[in-house]
Formats: sequence, C-alpha cells, structure tokens
Amino acid sequence: MNSEEQAYWTKRYQENQTGWNIGYPSTPLKNYIDQLTNKNIAILIPGAGNGYEAEYLWQQGFKNVYVLDIAAAPLEQFQKRNPDFPKSQLLLEDFFTHKATYDLILEQTFFCSFVPTDANRNAYAKQMAKLLQPNGKLVGVWFDFPLTNNMKERPFGGDKNLYLKYLSPYFKTKTLTRCYNSIPPRKDRELFGIFLKK
Repeated sequence: MNSEEQAYWTKRYQENQTGWNIGYPSTPLKNYIDQLTNKNIAILIPGAGNGYEAEYLWQQGFKNVYVLDIAAAPLEQFQKRNPDFPKSQLLLEDFFTHKATYDLILEQTFFCSFVPTDANRNAYAKQMAKLLQPNGKLVGVWFDFPLTNNMKERPFGGDKNLYLKYLSPYFKTKTLTRCYNSIPPRKDRELFGIFLKK
C-alpha cells in the first residue's frame, strides 16, 4: 500500500478536512443507480470516502457492493452507519494494487484525488479496465475545471479531452457530458460519464 497516500488521507479525515463530504449520495450517481435493474451485479466504489453511494445501493437491495479506500477512518464510519453491511466488502486497500473483477465501477471524482502525473493517470485507466469484467462499465463523475500546476492542492481538475486521452485506449465512450443535475456548489464543474470496457 502507498504509505504516503495513506498518511495524507488519514490526516485529512483526522483534521476533518473533508469538503467533499455532502452527507448523501451525489445526485448524478443516485439518478444512475435508480435506473439499474439487476441487483446481483458486483459493484466497486474506489476511493469511496464516506461511501454514501454504497450506502444507498445497499439500502436499495444491491448486495454485491464493495467499498474501497486507502484510509481506515471513512470505512469505520461507514460500518457504524451500516452495521449490517458485510465487513468483508469494506476494503482497506490501495486501488492500484487491488485484485478482483466487477461488473460496474462507480467513480466519484476519484481520478481527481491523486497527484496528476502522466504515470498515475495512465495507471488509473489501466487498473480500471483490469478490474472490470468483459463488457463491464465505468460510470461516474469527473471534475470539469482547469488543472493547475499546484501538485499539492487536491482535488485536481481536468477536462473532457484529458479524461478521454487516458480512458479511450481501454474504454469505448458511451457518454461524457456536463452534469445537468450537480448539487449547487458543483454546478458547471462536473462531467458525467459512462465508459464500456473494450
């Protein structure tokens, strides 16, 4: 596990620097979840943080939901809120070394959470594809604002062309468009995408 990343995120939770925590599932992902019909699919939420999307899925009867984070604190909070959620599906792991396969991966600005080097972003796209079954889907929300040269100020931005550059070698793009249903503080700053594994 990347101990530097683990230390960074653990400190953010300890200091309550969790501006991304809105206390409920983000609207674009909730609306996507609401039209899923097969409740048996295996779903991974990497860099899940407080995991409100996972909690919502669980409440809707999706039983094969896996919550992955590099920091223990959000997983512990999730377990407290959802005592009946299987501990074996709470994964304290590094996304980049995780091994398993899923039908669906839900992305909630996870791409924007790690240092935006070319190597990291290529590794992200490659690992996303590796973790999906044939015909698997990567669905989620990516930030849509300029990437600064500041390598410390997270979350890091990006734009449609940047995401397509990294994802298109591994995925067919079904859609990548400006979110029409972002929460007000994120209005005009998010893209919603559906990508199919090639």
